[in-house]
Parts: sequence; C-alpha cells; structure tokens
Amino acid sequence: MQTRKHPLFLLSGVATNAVGYDLCPKSSFARFMSGQGFDTWVLELRGSGLSTFRVGIGEDSDASLGESKGRLEQRPSESFMNGADRLSSFFDDGVSSQIGSQIRNLSQKLLDVIEGSQQFVSPNVGLFQGLFPSELEDVIKQLDMVSKYDWDLDHHLEEDLPSAVEYIRTQSKPNDGQIFAIGHSMGGILLYAMLSRSCSQGRDSGLTSIVTLGSTLDYTPSNSSLKFLLPVADPARALNIPAIPVGTLIAAAYHFSSSPPYVLSWLKAQVTAQGMLHPQALTKLVSNSFCTVPAKLLLQLTTAFQQGDQDFICPPTAVYETVKSIPEHLVMYKVFGEPGGPHYGHYDLVGGRWAYHEVYPCIIDFLSRHDV
Repeated sequence: MQTRKHPLFLLSGVATNAVGYDLCPKSSFARFMSGQGFDTWVLELRGSGLSTFRVGIGEDSDASLGESKGRLEQRPSESFMNGADRLSSFFDDGVSSQIGSQIRNLSQKLLDVIEGSQQFVSPNVGLFQGLFPSELEDVIKQLDMVSKYDWDLDHHLEEDLPSAVEYIRTQSKPNDGQIFAIGHSMGGILLYAMLSRSCSQGRDSGLTSIVTLGSTLDYTPSNSSLKFLLPVADPARALNIPAIPVGTLIAAAYHFSSSPPYVLSWLKAQVTAQGMLHPQALTKLVSNSFCTVPAKLLLQLTTAFQQGDQDFICPPTAVYETVKSIPEHLVMYKVFGEPGGPHYGHYDLVGGRWAYHEVYPCIIDFLSRHDV
C-alpha cells in the first residue's frame, strides 16, 4: 500500500455526523481513503456524533435516569404528545402563547391521523410499532437541552477547524505541515470559508488541497430544496428558538416515508437517488447520522439564498456559481451522474453504490497530483 505524504481529514454537513463517512464496509469513504494510504481523520464538529454533551455523575444524574425510565414506560403516542407539550411550552409567554396552542392542536391532529391510518392499514399492526422508540425519547431529551446549543458557523470556522487542523498536524507530522481536507455539504462551505479567511489575513491555511462534495456559497440561481429554510428564518429569529432536533425529526419522518400509506415518500429523494444507497445503509444514515442543530447556524445558512445531477439540496448549478469565482488553474469541477443513470443524490456522493467506482477514484487522482 502506498504511503501518502499528507494526512486527510473529513468534514460532514450541517446536522450530520461522522456516520455518513462510514455507513458500511462497501460504502465507507473513510475506510476507502485509509486503505489508499491516507492517514484519515473524521472531524466531529461540536454537538454532533461523538462530540456530545457530558452528563454529570451524582444524585442529579440518578434523578434524571429515573425520570427517563418513567418516560420510556409510556405508550409511544403519549411520548409524542409529551414532546409536543414540551416544545409548545417554549412559546407560552406573551404574544407567543398562541403559537404554543397551535403546536398542541396540530400535534393532536397529527396523532389522530396517524392512529386513524393505523386502524386503516391493519387492526393488529400499529404504525408506531418500530417507529424508533429511542428517537421519540430523544425528542424529549433534546428539548431539555436546546438551551445549550449556542453556537454557529463562526464557532466552527474560528475554533473547531483550527483546533482540528493543529491536532492532526501534531499527530501525523507531515514534513511540510500541510494536510488534505474533504468537506461534504456544509463541510465544504467551511473549507471554502477557511481558505478565504486565511487568504484575506495573509496567513497559511494549513491545507495543501481540498475537495468539496455538494457544496456551494451561493444557492440563489438554483432550485435547491433547502429554500424551505427561508419561511422559518424570520419566525425562528423573532421567537429566539435555540435549536432544532433535525435528526430526531428526520428519523421519525423516514418511518412514514418507508411504510404504508407512504405519506412522506418524497423525503427519500432529498437524501438519495432511487436505488443508489443500499437499504441498510440508508436506514443507518437516517437513524444515526443526523443531529440536533442550533437555530442560529441554520439562520446563517439561509443567507446563501438571499438575493449529483439529482442533488436537490445542492444542485450542480449552485456548485458552479462558486467554481466560477475561483481561478481556472486552481479548480477542477465535475458532475457525477448520467442521463440514463446512475444518478447521484446529495449523500450518494459519499456513500452511494457507484461512488466507490466513480467518485472515490476521481478524488484519489486529484489528491495524488498534489501529494508532493
């Protein structure tokens, strides 16, 4: 196996963790790069994956555990409504009280629809059965912790990334002190920002070359599905909502996209092109990769909308807008996917069935030319 001169670190996207880079042996970008001789590191940004909040030890912890056990003994529908009540309680003061009431009413109507559908599908099989009970419990836990999610893109850029780069330099000891970096989605945005910031300040970024996957700094000319963030930006800012449990919500929604009556079947297309991710890999991605994210970070990302070929989150047209701003001799741009297939969704670039044969070798070729 060839030994590379520069280590490599991988950055995940918004509300995701390192799991996306290691879904399974045949869809593990991290293991593939390591097998190609790169000293490979996966960065967990604050608040995601293994970078979690620590719970103290003592009487308070015992009390919290006992409370948690009590909640777990509840029926799933009761846990769902308790979570809704806890969420609506954030709006129970002043002019926001009407919103809290609307959340409770909407939650009850949703529960009625789900339980009605449950009876329609089968009198013996409940839609709540197998609905990731742990995720329902996570909703409650995350709502207890939302006040701690007090960081944004600037914290990642100014604190997390420099610390990670310095740590990898110290551990891997490249001769020239430089490292490779690959960023998916928001991870790529952070790398663009890191390079721009270093250049404007006249200092070395520590990065010899970078690769971005499904990343752009300007979504305005595209029809990105992330534009759904725009309608919630102003209310979230006005109501000072601290965090959004994206992972828990997506995991719960995925159940209804994969089970009769398939009320949320459109969700899969936002993650992967049809047939591109192995079902087990998709389940692992949805169940374990997505995290809670600070609202202020999402609000920052909406500014990109203000005046693979089937990537609805970051379409090729959006990526090209960023590519055009980089001198031609410093950038290479490639769209993966063919008219007749295979097609690439947002996460297929990292863990899709064909990424091993098409995307990974292209990245290896690019990095190898700069590994001098």
